Amino acid sequence: MRKETQNFQAETKELLNLMVHSIYSNKEIFIRELISNASDAIDKLKFKSLTNTELLKDGKDFKIILKSDKDKNILEIKDNGIGMTFEEVHENIGTIAKSGSKAFLEKMKEAKENKDLDIIGQFGVGFYSAFMVADEIILFTKSPESETTVKWSSKGDGTYEVEEIENVDDLVRGTKIILHLKDEDKEFAEDYRLKGLVKKHSGSIKYPVMLGEEKLNNEKPLWKLDQKDITDEMYNEFYKSTFMGMEDPLMHFNFKVQGSLEYNAILFVPNRTPMDFYTKEYKRGLQLYSKNVFIMESAENLVPEYLRFLKGVVDTDNLSLNISREILQQNNELTKISNNLEKKVLGEFTKLLKNDRDEYIKFWEIFGQTIKFGVQEMFGINKEKLQDLIIFKSSHDDKYVTLKEYVDRMPGNQEDIFYVTGESEEIVKELPKLKALKEKGFEILYFTDRIDEFTTKTLMDYDGKKFKSITASDFKLNKEEAEKDETLEKENKPILDKFKELLGEKIAEVKLGNNLGSSAVAITSRGEISLEMEKTLSQIPGNEGIKAEKILELNPEHPLFERLKNAQDEEVRDLLDILYDQALLVEGFKIENPIKFAEKLNKILSK
Repeated sequence: MRKETQNFQAETKELLNLMVHSIYSNKEIFIRELISNASDAIDKLKFKSLTNTELLKDGKDFKIILKSDKDKNILEIKDNGIGMTFEEVHENIGTIAKSGSKAFLEKMKEAKENKDLDIIGQFGVGFYSAFMVADEIILFTKSPESETTVKWSSKGDGTYEVEEIENVDDLVRGTKIILHLKDEDKEFAEDYRLKGLVKKHSGSIKYPVMLGEEKLNNEKPLWKLDQKDITDEMYNEFYKSTFMGMEDPLMHFNFKVQGSLEYNAILFVPNRTPMDFYTKEYKRGLQLYSKNVFIMESAENLVPEYLRFLKGVVDTDNLSLNISREILQQNNELTKISNNLEKKVLGEFTKLLKNDRDEYIKFWEIFGQTIKFGVQEMFGINKEKLQDLIIFKSSHDDKYVTLKEYVDRMPGNQEDIFYVTGESEEIVKELPKLKALKEKGFEILYFTDRIDEFTTKTLMDYDGKKFKSITASDFKLNKEEAEKDETLEKENKPILDKFKELLGEKIAEVKLGNNLGSSAVAITSRGEISLEMEKTLSQIPGNEGIKAEKILELNPEHPLFERLKNAQDEEVRDLLDILYDQALLVEGFKIENPIKFAEKLNKILSK
């Protein structure tokens, strides 16, 4: 019988060094590679048996068997697949240039019979990952087309031995790999560790993976089942076990796409934001499988940033993987899947908004802010596809409304979409200006999230209607009102200029304002920075100097306006300071000197 000692090819030595030291991000991946190779070997046997049934004479009960001995630091992985001959061992393991699976795949393509076979990876590549955890590997393999068993062994030192031996009793057909684990990696001989790794990395391999009498995998993953056969309980349990959730997800989507683009996907929307969701530590992405083999934990490029809350699994047969399977090559198929998934998810949200408003509101109150960030992303690149998913509460029964619903019920004399900003719904509802407009029959959107105004700045308009803050200095209901205010301000220009002089640099202008209701005064702003933007930006270090250009609006119909016009200078100054501070407080700003405010207020009240 033949026996040889060989040197690895130069490129194989280089690969071995890379495999151990740099390519794989963590050692546990080796179990995925070896189980995947075992699955490939069974695939090959099944395919060849289509034309040569004699190959299955030793049985059709296909399985992959794990066996460990923690006392000796040994892990064994065995399959009853195609096995290898003496020559094939040289060809598949001694070199990476001619991989068994790669050559077999080419033959399969030539035969145009690929519907009956799933093959992934290249056998002679992933095999080397076992040297990350083993200081010696012994392989026994028996091909049904050979009378002898082949033994291969190496310590990863640049050489390997291969020899023909008498048949191993427990290897009638297939391959058995024995790993002599390094001391620091003896954990991989522990049953609990193996169970966890198989569940994580190879839980959906389509042949039974056995540890003793226990089957560790589900041979048909959830995403390959008919949707009609999957219950909500099955979805919920899959979500909790796969993504370590303690609670059921808020909702799920199951997509099976066939045709020019093919993939299966199950996606989940969590029922709360993760603790680290708004931190740099949070990792977005979906679990990626190819032909039931786990490829990547978080494939970021499968979901856009604004859908980063999605959890789920995508399985496709048409991915091009690099040598380690951990880093995907630039792949048009993956880009197409990503684009298709995005479109389908947005379609599901659109249907939910239309057919189950209450459920959509639950989603929105958890992840609506992320969708609004998506509108702002890349200068509004996503705004067209997201604008109809945005909802705000409004003064129309204080309920959520879409932008389309708002525009559809705008009165004929309203030219813009009106909104008001504030700390909370309760606060904005009490604003005198809002009350006055509501009494006139106008609807106002409540912007109580600090990014709301930034979002509409990006949108710019909806259905040709621009967004207008009722606290903007140039806010007017219509042209008629604007003309009336202009006339009134011209008549009172001298007194308004005087008030501006007394207030100094605190404000940019004093003007008259209609629509203030029962309030004597209001603070508005002009320019690109609104009052709410100032509050938001001021919380970011370095932006403390960014201020809104503030306008003090006085209500010409309020008794205090007449008092201001007729009062002496000292009283006017005190009244203006009080009214200015009052307006700041109403808008949620801090006043500069609360003590002086109280003193002046008491002084005025005592008269």
